[in-house]
Amino acid sequence: MRKGIIFSALLLIMFLAACSKDDGITPNERFDAYIDLWQDEDFKAMYDMLATDSTDAYPTEEFIDRYQKIYDDLNVSNLKINFKKLDDDELNEAYENGTATIPFSVDMDTIAGEIDFDYEATIVQEGEEEEKDWFIQWDPGFIFPELKDGGEIHLETTEARRGEILDRNRMPLAINDTVYEIGIIPEELGNNPEQAIEQLAGYLDLDPDSIQKKLDEDWVEPDLFVPIKKVPVDAENLEAIMQIDGVMRNETTGRVYPLGKAAAHLVGYVGPVSAEDLKEHDDGAYTANDVIGKRGLEQLYEEELRGEPGYKITVEKEGEEQAVLAEKPVEDGENIVLTIDADVQEEIYASYDGDAGTAASINPKTGETLALVSSPAFDPNEMAYGISNARLQEMEKDPQTPLINRFSATFSPGSTFKPIVAAIGMANGNLDPDEGIEIKGKTWSNGEGWGDYKVRRVSETNKPVDLTDALRLSDNIYFAMQAVDMGGEAMVSGLEQFGFGEELPFAYPIETSTISNDGTLDDEILRANTGYGQGELQISALHLALAYTPFLNDGTMLQPTLLKNEETNQAWKSDLITSDEAKRLQDDLRKVVTEGTAKAGNQADVPVSGKTGTAELKLSNDDESGQENGWFVGYPTEDKDILIAMMIEHTEDKGGSSYTVEKVTSILDELK
Repeated sequence: MRKGIIFSALLLIMFLAACSKDDGITPNERFDAYIDLWQDEDFKAMYDMLATDSTDAYPTEEFIDRYQKIYDDLNVSNLKINFKKLDDDELNEAYENGTATIPFSVDMDTIAGEIDFDYEATIVQEGEEEEKDWFIQWDPGFIFPELKDGGEIHLETTEARRGEILDRNRMPLAINDTVYEIGIIPEELGNNPEQAIEQLAGYLDLDPDSIQKKLDEDWVEPDLFVPIKKVPVDAENLEAIMQIDGVMRNETTGRVYPLGKAAAHLVGYVGPVSAEDLKEHDDGAYTANDVIGKRGLEQLYEEELRGEPGYKITVEKEGEEQAVLAEKPVEDGENIVLTIDADVQEEIYASYDGDAGTAASINPKTGETLALVSSPAFDPNEMAYGISNARLQEMEKDPQTPLINRFSATFSPGSTFKPIVAAIGMANGNLDPDEGIEIKGKTWSNGEGWGDYKVRRVSETNKPVDLTDALRLSDNIYFAMQAVDMGGEAMVSGLEQFGFGEELPFAYPIETSTISNDGTLDDEILRANTGYGQGELQISALHLALAYTPFLNDGTMLQPTLLKNEETNQAWKSDLITSDEAKRLQDDLRKVVTEGTAKAGNQADVPVSGKTGTAELKLSNDDESGQENGWFVGYPTEDKDILIAMMIEHTEDKGGSSYTVEKVTSILDELK
């Protein structure tokens, strides 16, 4: 009878235990729910699952706030937690003892790389018999095991060195160099702080309120140096700035552009990361304290130049060796080495002397780009360290538009285009270079279909005009006739073979050269005007320079290069003309200088060949006056190792294209 009672009691206990497991949440389910919240970083809900002794030991700020701060600071992502579920025997033991131990593993990505660890969770039962539930006994080891017995997380950052931009001879175009950080020690501002601040603001091109705002920040103390603005070591008014009471300077490192305005549009500049930048780069790669390329090569090669910061996550405890949880070595940015020659770039820019225009210089035997110039320009050193809205608006309203990049744009080439038309005509058999054409007078019309429209030429001759004469004297009528006879399809086809309508295969974005607004030359008057470089034709200075390379390379138009590691002397277009035709054009381009429209270049110390061009920007053919852009494409006749395509705006009162010829030949003399 006694044995039956004992057996019945055991059955009752087992039944009650089974009911407890079946009716309530199990330790496995509790920890599984906790992990789901953890992986969602719902730290508040996690805190509600902690055992009483854990909430007593760790108030919310040591759990919720600490978790949040650590995970945010370390940029934790891809958090994954796995655990080994208790089997039936382990569950029975857990219910019997009111506690269970569950091993788990954590894996996460952080700003310094992957971190993974193993740990154990203790799950305990709490509550009255009928309301018992399972809770997590938590300690800081759940964050990282190294924190179990105390310690602090530290994140060490090593800033990446931004790559430099160098010319072909590794001369600096954009470098990391010493700059001054101008700042204020508030207690030393003197008897009239407002006046001192206003003076400094004027010299630094800042709003006085922006300086005062920095001085009013919470961390500022009367005797502390408050940084205001970085400036180059040769900044204007630096001596006067340092005479202001309370103003000091510290040496620091910043971006410096040694060529200043001469290479501004090419190199660009860096500036503080903006809200728009952060929105565009939403992968966490940038912070509000970073700089980013804003224009030119600084922007174009931002990814290569910026590098990757280094990070180290450590746990530090007093009296113990530092524990490293993860470490990502710093990766400095790459240097960008160009084919650009700083001397050529500076010489061409200086020659503009305030004039507006653009120029491209290449080595016509290799395709290497030696200079890309846009004038006038801005000072990248000024832009990099902050420019006021007033100063920016001043430049935006400047009629010479210094902010516009002219070398990436296209323009009407005028008569510099005539050798290209000659090449197309010889290649398709339409133009016989030795055939003389009878041209009477200074104007020509091709019949009634033209109405009152006539093509005009500058000078006339009594003898038939062949190609040499037409180039030498820049005869518009000759080339208009050739274009009309050639036909629209043949001329468009020839221009397409010279790369018109095709993206320039170049590392820097250059606007595509176009034949006409609709890409055709079916209209006879438009085709005639195109024949001498007017009409709707548009070409960039770089493309124009490249279009002359077939004359110097037996018919091959070279592919341009900008980066020093690019392969040179590569064909972009082949077999445009024969070797004999190329030699003929070389001879004619020399005669343009010795006997023709480019005589202003015949006084050069170095023999020069080339072609002039005047692009007339008039509203109609009958206009007597209008803007003229003077072009010259020239190169040393003998060495042929540099070619310059240069355009200067508003040469109508400066001698037309002769003004540009003088500039180019002077540059070539200076460089030789």
